[in-house]
Amino acid sequence: MKTKRSISTPPLHQAGSLKTLLRCMGYLRPYWLHVVGAYATMLVNNGITMWMPLIIRDMVDDGIRGGNTSAIQWGALYLFGLTLLRGVCTFFNGRWSEIASQSVAYDLRNALHVKLQSLSFSYHDQAETGQLLARAINDVDRVRFLTGRAVLRLIEMSTLIVGVAASMINLNTRLALITLTIVPFLAYGAWDFGRRFRPLSREIQQQMADLTARVEQNLRGARVVKAFAQEQAEIERFNRDNMRVLQANLQGARLRAIYPPLLELFAGAGSILILIVGGQMVIRETLTIGALVAFTTYVGQLLGPVRRLGMIIAAVAQAIASGERIFEILDAQSEVHDLPDAQPLHDVKGHVRFKDVSFAYFGRHKVLEHIDLEAQPGQVIALLGATGSGKSSIINLIPRFYDPTEGQILIDGQHIRHVTLNSLREQIGIVLQDTVLFATTVYENIAFGRPDATEEEVIAAAKAASAHDFIMALPQGYQTQVGERGVTLSGGQKQRIAIARAILKNPRILILDDATSSVDTETEAQIQAALAKLMQQRTSFVIAQRLSTIRQADQVLVLDKGRIVARAVRTPERSAHEQLLETSELYADIYYRQLRPQEEITAPILRNNNEREGGRDDGHEMADVGQTRRSEYAA
Repeated sequence: MKTKRSISTPPLHQAGSLKTLLRCMGYLRPYWLHVVGAYATMLVNNGITMWMPLIIRDMVDDGIRGGNTSAIQWGALYLFGLTLLRGVCTFFNGRWSEIASQSVAYDLRNALHVKLQSLSFSYHDQAETGQLLARAINDVDRVRFLTGRAVLRLIEMSTLIVGVAASMINLNTRLALITLTIVPFLAYGAWDFGRRFRPLSREIQQQMADLTARVEQNLRGARVVKAFAQEQAEIERFNRDNMRVLQANLQGARLRAIYPPLLELFAGAGSILILIVGGQMVIRETLTIGALVAFTTYVGQLLGPVRRLGMIIAAVAQAIASGERIFEILDAQSEVHDLPDAQPLHDVKGHVRFKDVSFAYFGRHKVLEHIDLEAQPGQVIALLGATGSGKSSIINLIPRFYDPTEGQILIDGQHIRHVTLNSLREQIGIVLQDTVLFATTVYENIAFGRPDATEEEVIAAAKAASAHDFIMALPQGYQTQVGERGVTLSGGQKQRIAIARAILKNPRILILDDATSSVDTETEAQIQAALAKLMQQRTSFVIAQRLSTIRQADQVLVLDKGRIVARAVRTPERSAHEQLLETSELYADIYYRQLRPQEEITAPILRNNNEREGGRDDGHEMADVGQTRRSEYAA
């Protein structure tokens, strides 16, 4: 299975370490009290750390060398008290920083979900699910670490290094200057490591996202893979992606293996200098043993942050790369959005008009040209044509899944770009050919469009969709879990649940995308009966390959290569189907190649089903419904 590499929508976020870091840290603003508490306790801890070597110096010089037991006891008491205070500060430091960073992760996940829900179909057409999952989970977690412990530790180490340096200078300027000569080398090494690791980190995360996408596609398409015996091919593709992840991680490991030990080497050189120079000063009695012990302790405190500096910088580089990937999504612009002066759409009757509408996917692939059509309230409009003729594109424009590149679409005389998206889509019900159900209960799937519906309303909708009987036969009835994408139900059952969902929503405009193309004849009869009830007093656009649907339409539009090449309007004397047989060669070709053989097979079965039920032909019943509907509107 071929994967898409990237999300095409250009990011508005200007990539850059400092800009990304500041924007990530900006998410801490609502939690400033916790942040202040975390940084205050960190500074207290640093103060304690710098004070302890001075106490040790006094214990050695005044207590041990001076034979003053009291100095040793008081020094030990001070050290115990400071250690206890540092433990309390460390507890609150970790707790408060974690509360703040976890809250940032919560906000980012919510922001990403809201953004992904608001982005138009054109974005999702090119975005890859695995990529989006990786950004919403892995990248958010890295930003959480950045806004929590990572930056906190960087500031902690920076202030500690500055404080320790000042304490060393205060203790002995000469010895301090000798020791601090290594600091510029440490600083440059840390900076160079971050500069090299950041782009590599972004590449690692991109490769991981590709690998996640590969796994997601294989899991989603597991049945297809097995049906075509492509397990080995998919294993090999996964292995190639996995190898790229391995190689990128090994390159990162090589950098981590070089720089941190190099930094530690510089730090170790400082310790050696202290022992050599400091030892000579003690011999010459220009430095006390206590001061040398304090100096050695300070060097140890300096080495600790240096050892961790490489790891922290690597983590910060990863998190900044993750922040850039997150902001690419958050800054993406939806092609379909509410205009500033958009008004709600109220009291819809269902008059739909296309005025010279053209449409091209991504502004390049033109699929509709100069479409003009008008549907009166309550009419059924059948769209017919070969694959790629533009049928699905027409129905996708009505709820503004995409916006036309030219022309206007009006509902009750209002341009749909001038009404709010929510109010527009609330008036439209859709039953797709590939029914999408969520991995929850039958009840929740039916009530999806109206979560506030009562149980009686849900059951009534299921009965109207001829779904109640089979639902009650399920193990837990309406509370039965349908599995991922409704895998536990048959195609006909899923479509009837989708019809019940549309009935419960009670839309004024209905879109049916070939809703009976993939079911057996008996199931089709049940679905057709449900559709007849659903379409009553609703403007309906139907994509169908079944003659029974075409016969009951008020208008039939035949499309070819994005244009309407033939159309017919039903009259009391003749159906649109009969008119098109005489006037359209393309329609006649479709009829004799596809529709007529289908009718010869299904008509006897439909008659037998209706005779058993004491009913009439579904196609005629639906035609009568259409006639009744037209009489009601005429009155």
